[in-house]
Amino acid sequence: MSSYLCEFNRIFKEFNDIYHDVALRLGLSNSAFDIFYAICELGDGCLQRDICKTTFIPKQTVNSSIRNLEREGYLTLVHGKGRNMHIYLTERGKKMLKNVIYPVIDVENDSFKGLTDEESELLLRLLEKYNVELKHGFEKLPCIKEKMDEEKVDGGR
Repeated sequence: MSSYLCEFNRIFKEFNDIYHDVALRLGLSNSAFDIFYAICELGDGCLQRDICKTTFIPKQTVNSSIRNLEREGYLTLVHGKGRNMHIYLTERGKKMLKNVIYPVIDVENDSFKGLTDEESELLLRLLEKYNVELKHGFEKLPCIKEKMDEEKVDGGR
C-alpha cells in the first residue's frame, strides 16, 4: 500500500468521522443528517429518489430513515405521480434545518473560506479526478467486470 493511499485513507476516515460526530452530537443518525442536508439542497417537497441520488444512500436506508423522521414529526410524505413520494418538512423539521443544519452548512462554507479560490477549485478538481480513476479502475477488476456483465445479461437486476 502506497504512502499516498495510507494518508488519503486516514484523511477520508477522519473526514467521515467528523460528520459522524456532528450527527451524533445533534442526536441524528448519519442517514437522517444526510436527508436533512439533502432537503436543504433540493428544497421542500423534493422526491425521495432525488435524496437517494444526492446522498448516495441506498433506497431502503433512505426509505426507513424517512419513515422514522415522519414518525418523529419532522416531515410528511405526499404521494405524487406514479410512485413518486414528495417529502415536506413539518414545523419541527423546518426548525431542525434552521437551528441545526444551516449552521452546519455555515461552518462548511467558512471552512472553504480558509482556502483560496484556486485551492478550492483544485481540491474539487483533484477529488473528482480521483473518483473517476477509482471508478474506472474498479470496473476493470475481473470480479467486478464479471458481475457487471451478468447484470447486463439479467437486465440490470
